Amino acid sequence: MRTLVVVPTHNEADNIAELLDRLARTEADVDVLVVDDASGDGTPDAVLARVADDPRLRLVQRADKRGLGDAYLHAFSIALHDGYDAVVQIDADLSHAPEVLPTMLDLTARGIDVVMGSRYVPGGAVVGWPRRRTWLSRWGNRYAAIALGLALNDATAGYRVYRSDALRRIDLGSVRAEGYVFQVEMTYRAVLAGCSVVEVPITFRDRVAGSSKMSGGIVREAFARVTWWSLTDAVSLRRRRRAYQRHRPT
Repeated sequence: MRTLVVVPTHNEADNIAELLDRLARTEADVDVLVVDDASGDGTPDAVLARVADDPRLRLVQRADKRGLGDAYLHAFSIALHDGYDAVVQIDADLSHAPEVLPTMLDLTARGIDVVMGSRYVPGGAVVGWPRRRTWLSRWGNRYAAIALGLALNDATAGYRVYRSDALRRIDLGSVRAEGYVFQVEMTYRAVLAGCSVVEVPITFRDRVAGSSKMSGGIVREAFARVTWWSLTDAVSLRRRRRAYQRHRPT
């Protein structure tokens, strides 16, 4: 199963080398694509220093900061064009353990459309976050689940694997979220497209180097978009899901 690991970066020079080393040490047979958005701290240089010696590593440099969602959509188009069977999302800040990836890929190889690394299922955990940040994350996930009818515990999870067939079934051209709510939108659209989704427990560790990209604006975007989808898209998209379920092969 040809697999592409996508790592979006913006000023992650303190973390990217260790992440690439840990990915290389796993038993996962993967290629890696770093999508860098206008880093000014040397992140692209740290990646380029390895590209010449590692044919499985690629770097895309973008001249401006376009957001997490746009970076992933750009990478998805590359993965689908190049014929990969699966695409992995992983954060550059070492909050996601690459060592869990073989387990996630095993589920993907068995036919699961979307495998999500979840902090909020039994066995999952969050380490290093202040209580307020943990509360905000849990509240946001609960709100998204209720508003959008998602039977999932961690719709905002950033560590996940998509089968390429699942990405083709999602209308990627209609995805509009830019910040971290991109994860919620992709989860929502995957469920509405009839994709199978499985959550596996992970331990999420707060970054120890670099600065968080979370902001009040990102939180407001998430709340506004989830509310808007629940009031508008939900009716039409749920009808499409019911139609798909009625006519899909058994």
